[in-house]
Amino acid sequence: MLTTVQPDGSLRSRPLATREFDSEGNLWFFTSLSSPKVREIEEHPRVNLSYANPKRADYISISGTASVVRDREKMQHLWSAWVKPWFPQGLDDPDLVLLRVNIESAEYWDSPGSSVVQLLGLARAMVTGSPDAVGEHAKMGAPRRPHA
Repeated sequence: MLTTVQPDGSLRSRPLATREFDSEGNLWFFTSLSSPKVREIEEHPRVNLSYANPKRADYISISGTASVVRDREKMQHLWSAWVKPWFPQGLDDPDLVLLRVNIESAEYWDSPGSSVVQLLGLARAMVTGSPDAVGEHAKMGAPRRPHA
């Protein structure tokens, strides 16, 4: 889910399919230039992305700065049949743009896989008083980039 700030200051989330996580700490998405999220990002570029796998009780929250990118070569690199239903004209669609989110920080929660293991972890947490027994949780800053 991508969360942006609307013109009235309220938050809005919507699903987006991540196309790539690159070596420079960017996440890439396709979107429509005419979509409200583009206007919201131009006004307030700080965004949040959240990913969830409820079956495994894995969650991640990513904060970063978003920007709209028109780079045909990058679009060709990221294009797949999964994008075509939203952009039937393909790479020639004048409304097609990329959304790049530069990751600034991330936080994750990771619980053991099966519900039995999760229940045992919860019981251990209740006995020990330590929530760490239920699973992992950590905050991370932006990825380090080499200096040029």
